[in-house]
Amino acid sequence: MGAVWQQRLDHLKNVIADDVAKDAYFGAVLKIGRGGVVVFEEAIGHAYAGGDRALKTDDVFSLFSVTKAFTNVLIMRAIEEGRFALTTKVKDVLPEFTGMPREKATFYHLLTHQAGMPGVWSPRPGMYLDRLQELFDESIANVHGTSEPGEKCDYSPLVNHVLMGMALVRTDPKGRNYQTLLHEDLFAPLKMDSTSMGLRSDLDARHVRPDMRGTVPIKHLSRNIEGDHALFEDPEVEAPHVGCASTAGDLWRFAEMLRREGELEGHRILSPPMVRLARKVHTGDKPNELYKGVALRSGWEVPPGNQGLGFQVRGTGVFHHLFGQLASPETFGNYGAGSTLFWIDPEADMTFSFLSAGVMTQAANIERCQKLSDLALSSCL
Repeated sequence: MGAVWQQRLDHLKNVIADDVAKDAYFGAVLKIGRGGVVVFEEAIGHAYAGGDRALKTDDVFSLFSVTKAFTNVLIMRAIEEGRFALTTKVKDVLPEFTGMPREKATFYHLLTHQAGMPGVWSPRPGMYLDRLQELFDESIANVHGTSEPGEKCDYSPLVNHVLMGMALVRTDPKGRNYQTLLHEDLFAPLKMDSTSMGLRSDLDARHVRPDMRGTVPIKHLSRNIEGDHALFEDPEVEAPHVGCASTAGDLWRFAEMLRREGELEGHRILSPPMVRLARKVHTGDKPNELYKGVALRSGWEVPPGNQGLGFQVRGTGVFHHLFGQLASPETFGNYGAGSTLFWIDPEADMTFSFLSAGVMTQAANIERCQKLSDLALSSCL
């Protein structure tokens, strides 16, 4: 890496430090690689308000919706194993999923956020969100289709991934629960040793407790631990939409597997054709209804949803985007609740992993991540 690259990466670090000093958020851990070589790995700022605890590169963060990426990859893996297909109707695997028009939805619709159900944060107000079976039962009972599958792109905060998590359990040839199959089929092969569904007890001391800062509209209740967001501290959680904890380094390994089109250090998770299909835009020019609202409230141009198979894809055009303006069209990744993000730019051959403390609002987070993504890309290209 040349001196100019290093200067630009130093500038990236300084920009984060300046934003932390302005209390935009508390701190962040960021890891960037190009061609599999780490070019930047830093912990900047603090874990909590007040600045008493400096962040470390091996700190464990609650991933929020980045958890969905793990569920998505296991669904694609199950498709490659022939357990069901992209075109399989969800009701053919989960017979409880009846009622029109939702019963027309396929796994393709779930992965691309086009299943036609409203984007709810909880299937029933005030319920615990920590157990897959209960999340499934309440989703079946309470979240019904409001449009034809394929008609709209509307980000699903919970239901789609609860359905996919249950499909993985129901079709698992080994009869494992969700927490176990996630570990054995994904985290262990990729040596993501500090990643777990539910906060594994040995990770607790390194865990940065999320500070929602009034930005998250619901509580994340656990039946085992008291607190409005105790789900993120409970080791027994099975929530395929938000329940994982990880480090920036482990998330970077996951992203590296995707950059290498499904393989890392001899462990094949997905095939290259599946990864290439996943990083294509599958929603045309449709807006994502959730982020259409964010854009309109912020006075921005409404962007296309640009959903791939389970991933957000950059696509083309100039508009507010988490991956920035410099990312190539097939750049793909996922983010979580104003605090977590990873992406892979196949053209730049780059991986980007970002975990932060102090949850931001959606619009402020998009602007932050856009800025940091562009700084990273302009540093390393």
